[in-house]
Amino acid sequence: MTAFAVPAGSTGSRIVGLGSYQPDTVVSNHDLALRMETSDEWIRDRVGIANRRVAKPDELLVDMAVEAGAKALADAGLAPSDIGAVLVATCTMPSQIPNAAAQVAHRIGIRAAAAFDVNAACAGFCYALATASDMVRAGTTEHVLVIGAEKLTDWVDPLDRSTAIIFADGAGAAVVGRSDEPGIGPVAWGSAGDLADMISIQDRDSFIVQEGQSVFRWATTQIAPVALRAVELAGLDAADVDVFVPHQANLRIIEAIAKRLRAKGAREDLVVARDIVDSGNTSSASIPLALDHLRAAGEARSGDVALLVGFGAGLSYAGQVVRLP
Repeated sequence: MTAFAVPAGSTGSRIVGLGSYQPDTVVSNHDLALRMETSDEWIRDRVGIANRRVAKPDELLVDMAVEAGAKALADAGLAPSDIGAVLVATCTMPSQIPNAAAQVAHRIGIRAAAAFDVNAACAGFCYALATASDMVRAGTTEHVLVIGAEKLTDWVDPLDRSTAIIFADGAGAAVVGRSDEPGIGPVAWGSAGDLADMISIQDRDSFIVQEGQSVFRWATTQIAPVALRAVELAGLDAADVDVFVPHQANLRIIEAIAKRLRAKGAREDLVVARDIVDSGNTSSASIPLALDHLRAAGEARSGDVALLVGFGAGLSYAGQVVRLP
């Protein structure tokens, strides 16, 4: 029997560049208190947010994705012609078609690339990163541009205190390339579709709604084991992790998960991303945004082992260990 020809693969994949973008407009807790019954103290106590970035009405999700993607490409030292596929993780496009990825690829100058969107809500970036890693390792393409981009304010009732204080806009990106030494670990992922009603948008004329307390209980009990499973799949111990970057959903959730990781052997000097404080919850954009901000601040360095874990609507979750570029 004649064997099928297969692409020449590589032994591993890694992140070779990062980039991010946030809108200029900053909305503080004090600004929100002018239009609804809330306060800076109330918001900080419940979700840990002080400020969030909001896009202007004419600033599109695709615009933000292009900015972040172009920065990641430059950081990787690659040309648009080096990219074979573009994946955009998002759940807030204004319409289902056309997808964001093809538009982003065209505007960056990436010609004839495979381009598709991934909708796993707040877990979307980790899902897309795992997919890109597998594509590179299989030899399907040499480089993949992965972007998490959201314009959540298009889908949030500005007077709903349960959501308007949390969600924000932005984009973060990573370029995945081949590596002789693996730099992206196996993904630990899954879903709990029986709990899908906890976070939802009923129809195209509705806003995001969520059962905040139920989501909080689920995340603080179910996500730490996923993170630890990702560490195990990478052949590491919790003490090997230098940087922990969970989805920036809520500061109390982040602190609770980090506490459980330390109880299982993570170091006391583990760097924990707290981008939520000044960026808000940007869903699939939150992990790459936080990564890029940690690096810019000097809190995360090239070669560090970072544990990423995303979780949210679906309910979907995913985590992997990566080595930072």
